Amino acid sequence: MFYVYVIKSKKDNQLYVGATSNLEKRFREHNQGYVESTKERKPFDLIYYEASLSKYDAYRREKYLKTAYGKKYIKNRLRDYIDQNYSTGQG
Repeated sequence: MFYVYVIKSKKDNQLYVGATSNLEKRFREHNQGYVESTKERKPFDLIYYEASLSKYDAYRREKYLKTAYGKKYIKNRLRDYIDQNYSTGQG
């Protein structure tokens, strides 16, 4: 399995999209500061993921979710989560 995931920084509330074949390990690496692009933004919450049987499909989906249309998709897909967290001051 290959995974596309969205994590949210508890430090700055920004979202990060990534892809991996080992979701648990990769999430742990983000939170331990081993990922260069996110090490200054830890800790994180895993807020969304999709599973795929194809590595190519997963990485293509990751690339899409990083576009303006993909970001809009994420915000629409996670609307209830985002609204709930921002209305309670957690986001």
